[in-house]
Amino acid sequence: MRARMAIFLTNTKCELREVHLKNKPQSMLDLSPKGTVPVLKIDNDTVIDESLEIVEWALDINNIFINQLLPDQQALTNELITLFDEEFKFNLDRYKYSVRYEDANPLESRSKCLEILKTIEKTISTSHWFFGNSVNKLDICILPFIRQFRIADPEWFDSLDEIKQVKSWLEHFLESSLLANIMNKNDPWREGDQILIFPQ
Repeated sequence: MRARMAIFLTNTKCELREVHLKNKPQSMLDLSPKGTVPVLKIDNDTVIDESLEIVEWALDINNIFINQLLPDQQALTNELITLFDEEFKFNLDRYKYSVRYEDANPLESRSKCLEILKTIEKTISTSHWFFGNSVNKLDICILPFIRQFRIADPEWFDSLDEIKQVKSWLEHFLESSLLANIMNKNDPWREGDQILIFPQ
């Protein structure tokens, strides 16, 4: 999701091949044997199969966020992206997909994720996005994780009073044209299909 947002926002054209992870095409596995998405083939010698690296790649081509943040906001962006990619994601997986991990304690992992959300509750702008009225790198990099956290138990998440600003921020994201524009449903790609360009 965040890779698609970065590509969409920077208007970096690419060929899109939708896949179902239960039926991965061999051409995808040839590029990235680990079999996860996203996978971006740059050329015959370069393949990127980590979403954050794809975000960085798109911003290297067209850094739409340059000079938008103060130095302390840029430092916070880097700090929070690391926190969510490491600690939050680790606990999110063990909360949402606890059956995959022998030693998982889903309620403990949920609590750890919530504590992280509490740490950013008072930092989020009261405007639409984290730092104000404009979407930024931090928004596209960590909101997909928070979306997944809510999906695990929407009723419980929506009942929380201690992260009202986080919930408002997430709600704006879920209703945004940005999310709608990257979530178009396409049939799974098959060999010989017509090329589909993203963004359209």
